[in-house]
Amino acid sequence: MQTTFTPEQLKSPAIKRSNEILRACVHCGFCTATCPTYQVLGDELDSPRGRIYLIKDMLENDRDPDAKTVKHIDRCLSCLACMTTCPSGVHYMHLVDHARDYIEQRYKRPFSDRALRWILARILPYPTRFRLALLGAKIGRPFARLMPDARLRAMLEMAPKTIPPVSRNDDPQSFPAQGARKKRVALMTGCAQKALNTDINDATIRVLTRLGCEVVVAEGAGCCGALTHHMGKATESHATAAKNIKAWCAEIDGQGLDAIVINTSGCGTTVKDYGHMFRNDPLAADAARVSAIARDVSEVLMELEVPDPVALPEAENMIVAYHAACSLQHGQQIKTYPKDLLKNAGFTVVEPADSHLCCGSAGTYNLMQPEISKQLKDRKIKTLQAKNPDVIAAGNIGCMMQIGSAAGIPVVHTVELLDWASGGPKPPALRGKYSAKSEIPRLR
Repeated sequence: MQTTFTPEQLKSPAIKRSNEILRACVHCGFCTATCPTYQVLGDELDSPRGRIYLIKDMLENDRDPDAKTVKHIDRCLSCLACMTTCPSGVHYMHLVDHARDYIEQRYKRPFSDRALRWILARILPYPTRFRLALLGAKIGRPFARLMPDARLRAMLEMAPKTIPPVSRNDDPQSFPAQGARKKRVALMTGCAQKALNTDINDATIRVLTRLGCEVVVAEGAGCCGALTHHMGKATESHATAAKNIKAWCAEIDGQGLDAIVINTSGCGTTVKDYGHMFRNDPLAADAARVSAIARDVSEVLMELEVPDPVALPEAENMIVAYHAACSLQHGQQIKTYPKDLLKNAGFTVVEPADSHLCCGSAGTYNLMQPEISKQLKDRKIKTLQAKNPDVIAAGNIGCMMQIGSAAGIPVVHTVELLDWASGGPKPPALRGKYSAKSEIPRLR
């Protein structure tokens, strides 16, 4: 694609990067075939190619965003299926992230939009605040239908029926490896996940320590910054990301780390991009060090010597429908590891039709674009149910909440099944409840 940025414009690192991305696009339109919003809405401007044109026009002319451009950029899921499909290697993620930052700085949204985004940015990344908000939403859930705004209804309906107790395993500490230590890893415990489902981190710790990893929960680490980053709130997202970088580098420079393990793939995609996010920051070198050792939990488990699965009569012939989270299959290009691990653990693994398409969760998308999100959720659930599975497994808490809200089938994290198959407890979701928090041996 030909661009006409001026030399003065190209002095901006963000514009320079966007120019490189725009010039890689050849207008082929392959991206439209795999774009969920284009399939649902049928509007060229709701496809990656259409959004690229809008972003190019906005940036080249250095103009304030208009309502039309903002609407179509907001409708983007950032599922990144277009990046998997693109034959020219267009890095759409960096382009749309720049566009959202640009919009946040130069466009004044309607008051209701600003208020919603302000609330989400100040609640979701903070587990205690989020937990209190979930309690409030749980109380208000019976009145959701009375809410005039679909986004407020979505926020109330999001609240789970049961809010799990706090897990002290998420506190800063170290868990010793069982037997000879093979790796020392830091576990990213996240933010929203700690309020929505504490079983995931517990299962991750058990599996990793059982396989010879010392697991560290670093002092000062927290939200990865993805939620605010994708809302264009760069200052806020960089502030939380910087805390993680400093916390993990303290561990790297102390006793050392072989990996930073992430079990929420939406977070993983962002942490692996810290090197780019901080490329012009004093933290650039440390951010690059963190990104270099960031790993999805499935990547780390593939590197370890996993023993033969424990005999589980209950799991014999159990059919697991694997939902591939977009941030894992497109954002990190991890497509086979979770399925391979489940198969090796003795489960029968099936995949739904159109497994490359988003479920509609996409961070805060299901709260800000509830109508489109619901269409994508209904489509995803229909394809999963068609496989008649006993359980649905996924690697991202957002997908788990989205699908679990209406699937009528237990939804668990992949690592919970792997923990069960290697000697851990049966996933609480398969028992219809949250587990009682067990004390995992720790070093400090």
